[in-house]
Amino acid sequence: MKHLPQQFKIGAMTVSPPTVMAPLAGITDLPLRKIAKKAGAGLVCSEMISANGLIHQTGKTVDMIRSHPDEKPLSVQIFGADPAIMAQAAIVVENTGADILDINFGCSVRKVVKTGSGVALMRTPDLAAKVLKAVRKAIAIPLTIKIRTGWSADGVQALEIARMAEDVGVDAIAVHPRTASQGFRGRSDWLLIKKVRDTISIPVIGNGDIVTAANALKMFAETRCHGVMVGRAAVGNPWLFGQIEALLNNEEPLPVTLGMIQTGMRHYLQTAIDYYGETHACRIMRSRLGWFVKGLPHNSRFREAITQISRKDDAVAAIGAYIVFLESCAVGKDSDQPVS
Repeated sequence: MKHLPQQFKIGAMTVSPPTVMAPLAGITDLPLRKIAKKAGAGLVCSEMISANGLIHQTGKTVDMIRSHPDEKPLSVQIFGADPAIMAQAAIVVENTGADILDINFGCSVRKVVKTGSGVALMRTPDLAAKVLKAVRKAIAIPLTIKIRTGWSADGVQALEIARMAEDVGVDAIAVHPRTASQGFRGRSDWLLIKKVRDTISIPVIGNGDIVTAANALKMFAETRCHGVMVGRAAVGNPWLFGQIEALLNNEEPLPVTLGMIQTGMRHYLQTAIDYYGETHACRIMRSRLGWFVKGLPHNSRFREAITQISRKDDAVAAIGAYIVFLESCAVGKDSDQPVS
């Protein structure tokens, strides 16, 4: 298969392997980013952070850009529509030690769009250009943007924004080829990724409908993108990044086993405890540990068992009991057998 890159560059920053954990609001906090990086992601991204919140140090926004050497390189994504505020926020991000600054041009949530931010910037190219110019002038680290198709399926806005972004000094563009109204529904249009790739010379990162490692290789081949970005499919299955890397190296991907799932959940639990403290972390894990058992037999049994956990020991016991149950049923007799 043609076009299987081993790495790509964003400015002077090398991303190897050429895989990116997508920024996911309310999900890609430091614990999850560390899990994704450990599992093989070449680059991880923070969840979307308000530029206003950063410069005014409101709520939890400053805490959201806390980092750790284990997750490097790190891209921090901000959103906003005021050029001056965005530039100030970008400086804050750079000063915290982030490796890349990303600007969100894709969020279609109403409360973000009504402020002129997110995907709203794709229908105000003049304002978008002012934002990018102000941020580019303010920081020295690489600058990227994440865009959608735009407000219509023809992708004209995406191509216009991509050309403008390259002209003002953006270092790479991630393309999620769904329209503003689609959200995450329907199929993403990979042809648009190829069109953007053929239009500009800076790196293009493809995003959308990568559920398996084979999907990633297909995207590389069909779009000639420089890197692939995986979001929802890697939540609960971070091993997907290692499987993609294996295929890029012409190796057989390792199947996910019950042992890997158990170890992964326990590691995620401990990482969250280290970051949030035991009580808060366990409250968060009541829903997040359930991500790891999606598609497994009787997963509702496990989800029910973790709804009231408040201590690490409770969570570890619930994880262990569910794995023992799975080993005794059709999933397999031993934790080293592939789950599927």
